[in-house]
Amino acid sequence: MRYPCNYDGNQKSCEMLKRSDNKYGAPSALVVVAIQVISKSERRTVAYHEAGHAVVAWFLEHAEPLLKVTIVPRGTAALGFAQYLPNENLLMTKEQLLDTTCMALGGRASEQVLLGKISTGAQNDLEKVTKMTYQQVAVFGFSEKVGLLSFPQREGSFEMTKPYSNATAEIIDKEVREWVAAAYKRTVELVEKHKQGIVELAEALLKNEVLHQDDLVKILGERPFMSAELSNYDKFKQGFLHKENPQETEAEAQQENKEGSEPPTVGAPALT
Repeated sequence: MRYPCNYDGNQKSCEMLKRSDNKYGAPSALVVVAIQVISKSERRTVAYHEAGHAVVAWFLEHAEPLLKVTIVPRGTAALGFAQYLPNENLLMTKEQLLDTTCMALGGRASEQVLLGKISTGAQNDLEKVTKMTYQQVAVFGFSEKVGLLSFPQREGSFEMTKPYSNATAEIIDKEVREWVAAAYKRTVELVEKHKQGIVELAEALLKNEVLHQDDLVKILGERPFMSAELSNYDKFKQGFLHKENPQETEAEAQQENKEGSEPPTVGAPALT
């Protein structure tokens, strides 16, 4: 039985199938079910969807930037896969959550603006956006209309218990819809502004199937944000630089030891 690898751009998926067949001696029919082979149209949609996420995150100050993205299908659930630098902050501001919401909507916005149609690929993104926005409005006290109130949520679900009136429930629902609509409008504007970068990134994905952070820098340039405190992204980059220059790092440490330093202050850090 031949491998179903006649679609252009699925070479890596096919090679994985062939290696699996050779390694385990399993019939092709058994191996084929492990990896989806998608059509050219679907690959294009996935590429532009993931490129939209990546570019929106790249140009939002509080969104976490992309580390790696691939359009090689992973099982039956995910047609693409993107890895972002995890946010390790213990506290999140309203602005940070808004940027995170826009990043999650970047894929849908990219499909709409650049392909002129939308797909079901944003389902998981919309679930996250819905949950996150309900938390901002009804749990974190970020909504002026709801006020400084916090209503508990059931574990593992965004279906909330209701220790409030139907009128309050209507206010919460309306706020959530308006917040998401405003975030999507902002995301679409960002996609329109950086349309060329999304196109270049998507086409590079279609050609290479896998892109890393340095590929984004080549296409989009460095991220345009500077702050007094290192972001998770800056710390990540700094870690790589230290690994690449261990002698320089060791020399810096020895110099610090010679100069001496005051002992660290014991106690909880102050909130700024």
